[in-house]
Parts: sequence; structure tokens; C-alpha cells
Amino acid sequence: MAIKKFITGNFYDEKVLFPAVTKVRKAGYKLYDVYTPFPIHGLDKVMGQKDTDLHIAGFIYGITGTATAIGFITWALTVDWQLNFGGKPFFSLPAWIPIIFELTVLFAAVGMVLTFCWLCQLAPFVKKDHFSPKITDDTFLMAIECTDKTNEAEAVAFLQSAGAADVKVEHRETGWWFGTYDKDTVKFGKPVPEV
Repeated sequence: MAIKKFITGNFYDEKVLFPAVTKVRKAGYKLYDVYTPFPIHGLDKVMGQKDTDLHIAGFIYGITGTATAIGFITWALTVDWQLNFGGKPFFSLPAWIPIIFELTVLFAAVGMVLTFCWLCQLAPFVKKDHFSPKITDDTFLMAIECTDKTNEAEAVAFLQSAGAADVKVEHRETGWWFGTYDKDTVKFGKPVPEV
């Protein structure tokens, strides 16, 4: 698992956060992420993130569901077990449309949920490091990833001048692990303080 160095700063006002994100990007710092307790409209654009491709995955899953339904029903009712339903032809596509539609929706919905969970690394028993418990309540947190060229003192002063409070340098795990938080008593070689 990769342990990286970050400079984090808390923001208590959304109106201060937006210009700070813009300043950090223009200054050339590597913006790791901005954590918020609720969705903020337009923050992804200010951070320079591209639109998600989840809709393309949903289309592919939907087409897979359509093909699966047509293929299975065709095989079952025209090849494997031919039944005469009120004189209809064995290949009766209009009668199959409700089932085809339902399988299309099912494949698309389940596939997109699983893809979203995979991309966001969400699953039962999967844990990730949190920068601060305040980000689930009322605080916005900006994390800048330190590179070889990052001067920590300048970056801390820069975040403070941009309106951040509680600016500090932290070492955090960027990956995920299986387990629970309460059983981890030692992390990064140091005892974990109780909150």
C-alpha cells in the first residue's frame, strides 16, 4: 500500500473554497481531492475533473442485457423447447419485448452500481484512510499531494493565505484495505490516538 505525503487545509465556507481551488490549480500544486460533507454544484469543473464515463458503461451493460434476453428467449422458444402459444410463430419478437426491456434495465442498473462501487472503491469490509472526521459534518477539506518539487513550508503558507484553517502536513494511505478501523492500533509505525 502506498503511503504518501499530503498538505491538508480545512475550509469553513463554500465561498472561500471555490477561489482557493482555483488558486491552487493556477499555482501548479497537485490537487489530490476536495472532501465535502455534501455535493457542491460546479466544484468538479473548478477542480478540472472530466465528466464521468459511467453512462457509456451503462449503455454497454444495457446492450448486453438486450442481447442476453433475445439470445436466450430465441434459443429456448425456437430451438430447445418449441411451444405453440395460441398459434403465434415460434419467433414472436413483439411478445418478448417486455422481458427484453426488463433484462436491459436490470443489466444496466446492476452493472452501473457495481462499476460505480469499483471505481469509488466501495464495498463491505473495505476501509480507506480519512483525512479528518470533520469532513462528514460541516467542514470542507482540500488535500494537496506533495511531489519531489513541492516546498512544504511554501505550500502550507499558500493554503493559509487562500483561507484554509488547520493546515498541516500528513502521511496517509491512498489505497484501501480489508479490516476495521477499531482494530487498527498501530498505523504507519505510530499508535493511533483515540478520538
